Parts: sequence; structure tokens; C-alpha cells
Amino acid sequence: MSMVRTPLWLETPLIRSSHISEALGCSAFLKLENLQPSQSFKYRGLSLFAQQSKEKHGPDVHLIIASGGNAGLAAACAANVLSVRCTVYITEGVSQKMLDFLRKERAEVVIVGKYYVQTLEQAEEAVEREENAVMVPAYDSPILWQGHASMIKEIAHQVPNKPNAIFCSVGGGGLLGGVLVGCKDVGWDDIPVVAMETHGSNCFYHSVSVNPGQFNSAKVLPQGVETWHDEGYNVSLARVKKLKSRASSLGASSPAPAVVKMALEREGGIKCVCVPDELTMQTNISFAGAFRLVASAPVDRATVEDHKMLVELACSVTLAPAYKQSLLRHLVPSPSMAREKTVVFIVCGGFKISLEELEEYREIVGADLKNGESWEIMCNGEKLLVEK
Repeated sequence: MSMVRTPLWLETPLIRSSHISEALGCSAFLKLENLQPSQSFKYRGLSLFAQQSKEKHGPDVHLIIASGGNAGLAAACAANVLSVRCTVYITEGVSQKMLDFLRKERAEVVIVGKYYVQTLEQAEEAVEREENAVMVPAYDSPILWQGHASMIKEIAHQVPNKPNAIFCSVGGGGLLGGVLVGCKDVGWDDIPVVAMETHGSNCFYHSVSVNPGQFNSAKVLPQGVETWHDEGYNVSLARVKKLKSRASSLGASSPAPAVVKMALEREGGIKCVCVPDELTMQTNISFAGAFRLVASAPVDRATVEDHKMLVELACSVTLAPAYKQSLLRHLVPSPSMAREKTVVFIVCGGFKISLEELEEYREIVGADLKNGESWEIMCNGEKLLVEK
């Protein structure tokens, strides 16, 4: 008989955004994963992993995770609820606010490594030295995808109409894996999923592109991106040697091969989209309703007050099409049926954002608006120009 497990995550609201819906001329819904205890969607899958680890190894289990921040915070929050030990190995340069939050959740913190791969090596060595230690995956695990999939099951009974598209960000593929698993679970395999990344952190985009029959089967890649083949899943993958985007939470060097496989074989397919940091920053400011900070940016009065929510760049990249009607129309053509188009944006959250960063984004966007009239966006190999 299987164990009945009470989830630690919250059922988050799905709200219809009157601001965005009016601007886009459709029904736009926001799934507010920023309201999870650790302030990101990662709490779903990582809390499930923590629960299963305690059930399997007992109350003396020691959870160890390597993280740039949000995954470690989710693991720490779950471990604290479960009263088990948790150590977060985190890369150098972590903010004091993040450290304070981790320690408030009673996590032990080890700051090591300039890059995630170095941090991960140290965490793996620590797990090998300790009998009761368990390595917690940051994004590449079916258990995580199962936990993250719960948000789609919630959306299925929250949204009034079957969506015409679901938008989410993608880095290593943890969130996207959950979205794809969840869509299969609720019979939404035909719904288009739009996976959003920033230029310079787009390992998933390049990974999908270099597989047979995809939009870059010739495997012509930018400098600093290399390919390799995963024999287990029989997919080609791309590795980004150095992150060139400010959206650090999207900064996996390679995505989970199983998620790439799911995307390639999915009935409804997937649209891979890359946008500039500056567009993501402008979106971030818009979503926060912080136009007073952006005197040099054009103001859309329909969204001037907007949602007053701070989210990371890795989250606001998802919302970029919500503030560019021409981009949304290209990505999600109007349905042939008479009913209004319905789109869902996964507001995945993230702790690494501050008012000081918004002010910095204001300056960057203001300067960029003076350089050219459009931003370059890539969608499944097609170059799009979107007015700034």
C-alpha cells in the first residue's frame, strides 16, 4: 500500500491580470509561484525530494545541495519543516540577504567555487564522505519534475478555459520538465509550451536546435557553445562554457537530457525563445509597476501600475511577451474558434532581486533604448525584431 504524503508546497493562486489582458487583447493568467515558502517554484519538487529522502533514510538523513541560491533555499526551507539537517554549498558572490535567509531556515552554508560546477564538485565529495548524506539535485530528477508538475494540475482546475499556450522560463530544465510532465498528466500534451531564455544563458535553446530535424541541424553554434551526445537518452546537447547573461538563475551549462528528450517528442511541440537581457530588465520594471524609475522608457498607461511584484530576471524573461503584443501574436496566433485567446504565464519567482537592482536595470535599459529601435529575438531559429 502506497504512503499518503501531504505536500509541503502551497496551492498558489492563478490570477487573471487585467493589466496585461487589456494590453494584449486576450485573457492572460499568472500562476504565482513566487508565493511559495522559498519564494520560487523550486519548493515544489525539492520539498517532495526532501520528504522522500527522510522516508527512505530516516530522520538522521543529511541533505546536501549545490546551488546558486534558489534551489538551496528551497531545500533549506523543506528541511527545516521536516526537522532534518541540510547543508547548502553555494557559489562565491552570494548576497548577504541570501545567506541570512538560508541560516534563518537553519541550513549550514559552505561558500565555495567561482562557478557552479566547482561548487557541485565540493558538494559531491561531501556526500561521499558521509554515510547519511543524500545529494539533492537542483533540476535533473524525475522526482523534482513530479513535484513541479503539481502546478499544472492546479492550473487545470483554476483556469476557466483550456489555454492556448503556457509560458515558462528554462535553464537546466527543472521547471520545464515539470510543466511537460504536468501537461501529460492532465491531457494537455497538445497545448503549445513556450520556453523562454535570455541570450547568453540559452543552453536549452541550443540543445533542442542541434537535434535531427530541428532548426539548427547543421549544428552551427555561437562561439563558446559546444555540443555533445547523451547516449542514455540518445539526444544531442549543447554546453555553454560561460554565462553571458545577468539572469544567473538560468545559468546551467547544459540542460537535463531527459527534458530535452521530452520536448523533442512532445505532441504539441515546444517553442524555444531567446530574448535580450535589456528586454527582460524592462519587463521586470514593468511588472513591478516601477515606471517612475524609468523616465527614459516609453510608458504604456494600460500597465503603468501593474502588479507591484519583484521577481528575478530569470522569472521576468517569461513575462517578456506579456509586454510586447507583437511578440505574443507571433508566438501564439489567434485561435480559429470565436473564443478569446487564453495564455498562462508561470511566475516562477526567485529571491535574488532588490530595489537597488531595479534602479540599476533602469540605467541599463535607458542607455540601451538610445541604441537602435528594436531588440533581436530568436524563436526556433527564426530571427524576430521587436520594437523597444
